[in-house]
Amino acid sequence: MNPLFERVILIILDGVGAGEAPDTAQFNDTGANTLGNLSNKRPLHLPNLRRWGIGNVTPMKGTPPLTKNDHNNCAFGVMKEHSAGKDTTSGHWEMMGVPVLNAFPVFPNGFPKEIIDRWCKENDLPGVLGNEPASGTEIITRLGEEHIQTGKPIVYTSADSVWQVACHEEFFGLDRLIQICHSARKICDEMNISRVIARPFIGKNASEFKRTYNRKDLSLLPLHESYLDLLTQKKILTLGIGKITNIYADQGIQRNIHTEGNTDGISKLIEQIKKEEKGLLFCNLIDTDMLYGHRRDVEGFAQALEEFDQAVPEIQKLLTEKDLVLITADHGNDPTYPGTDHTRELVPLLAYSPRFNNLKSLGTRDGFADLGATIYEALTTETSSLSGTSFLSQLPI
Repeated sequence: MNPLFERVILIILDGVGAGEAPDTAQFNDTGANTLGNLSNKRPLHLPNLRRWGIGNVTPMKGTPPLTKNDHNNCAFGVMKEHSAGKDTTSGHWEMMGVPVLNAFPVFPNGFPKEIIDRWCKENDLPGVLGNEPASGTEIITRLGEEHIQTGKPIVYTSADSVWQVACHEEFFGLDRLIQICHSARKICDEMNISRVIARPFIGKNASEFKRTYNRKDLSLLPLHESYLDLLTQKKILTLGIGKITNIYADQGIQRNIHTEGNTDGISKLIEQIKKEEKGLLFCNLIDTDMLYGHRRDVEGFAQALEEFDQAVPEIQKLLTEKDLVLITADHGNDPTYPGTDHTRELVPLLAYSPRFNNLKSLGTRDGFADLGATIYEALTTETSSLSGTSFLSQLPI
């Protein structure tokens, strides 16, 4: 039997949650709803994503739900996460059949002194600044000038399991920053810390400091093989666009294309769709999370969603009946919520193909891994023993 689809285009709208999950209260995120709360502050005008069902996943001002009378052919639903976290790694890993059932360690008081001292000694560093949970933009404004004067890297964490290092690209050096982050990754492997992130910035003083897109994520190795590995074993293309390969520690991604924000990511995604390669195109659009969610920037978040919405018609024109588009998120990041961290939420699930012939609800999927199971079956006709239940047979074909 031939596969139903030759190509799956998976787009992650980073941090775009769709309302409370059953366990939201356990993460102290009661009331979080990225799309819903955002639209209450600033109505969202997403006419093209509406035609793919985004208005049906949670009530949104400015983007009403589809009805049968709209005569649109798409599938929509939400997914709840099983992983014990609300971060990039656990969300993306679970999508590909690797749920993280034991939470990664977090460091609300900073990293242990003996670990920081060891890292400094191994890299001939004069010490560090920070070593605390912090907003990435706030901490470089506060400590960036001292970093330039002393040569001490700025180390910080968040509510996630992450060791972040901010250094000036020119005064400290980008290569040097990446080098010391690789050293930190070895230490973090011993401690089971999810990610090390190099956070380069530029500017002459606190009022000018700005993070760049030369960020690099160094992830823990996935706990076991994923749907990406299974596709690779079958010689089916897995192409990452954005930070995908970093999230999976280069496992299961055959090629990856670097992007510098959503505008660049959308452009490169469209460029790859035009090439008509078969397999999985896996794109992360990061700005909703990195630039606007963490900074609680309602207007910026809304504009980023609307920018992607404006690209949907061009993407749709390039699709054939052998293409399946899936759109989701890795976690929430409600820009109206207190604090600067991710929010535990359901995430949207949108599916579209030119071959669809109806409007279909996929309901609430019991785990992000249903996504990977569906992609695998769509491209191979097979199932696997990994987590997840395919919804391929429920699509309106």
